[in-house]
Amino acid sequence: MRLAPTLAIWLVASACLFAPGQVPAGKKDKDPQSAFEPRSRPGAGQKFLEKFVGDWEVAKAFFPRTGSPARQKGSCRQTMIHDGRFLRSEFVFGEGEAKTTGLGLTGFDAATGKFTTVWTDSRATRMSFRESKDDFDGKEIVLYSRSLGDDKGRLSRTVTRLEEDGRKIVHRQYNRGKDDKETLIMELILTRKPAPPGPDR
Repeated sequence: MRLAPTLAIWLVASACLFAPGQVPAGKKDKDPQSAFEPRSRPGAGQKFLEKFVGDWEVAKAFFPRTGSPARQKGSCRQTMIHDGRFLRSEFVFGEGEAKTTGLGLTGFDAATGKFTTVWTDSRATRMSFRESKDDFDGKEIVLYSRSLGDDKGRLSRTVTRLEEDGRKIVHRQYNRGKDDKETLIMELILTRKPAPPGPDR
């Protein structure tokens, strides 16, 4: 028995849509991993991190124990990744042999109300991990760091604030000495780059 052309086409299309191993749209099972690791949605911390997104000019100052600060210019691009859950920060300083790069990831756990960051750069082979201690106040991110696996490691504190209605980010890192006093060791001033002109300008 010969099938009408229209019916034959419909049967072939149906076989493709519902082939073994494929689940029709709207009938897909939930993520099986959710049973062991429930999904978490972005929270107040992510809304704050969204304000960091964009291209920035960077003025870096390193404060040695003695002598004048060492200053350097650079740039930074910041984007939200993983469906708005994490802030990715890409830094570039200098050129040629003096060029250095850095990559940071910042997250916020809505369940604990804490920020966590991971930092890597081209100057070292170790990774830096930082976490906040206090509840987020909606104005600044305060993080603390200690060398992993070393209870006697150098404790540092970083404070990051948005200023001038989101046009500037001020990031300062303080190290704590044996006398328990903090000393400013590094400062980053990020100034938002102007938006590129539109096609009609």
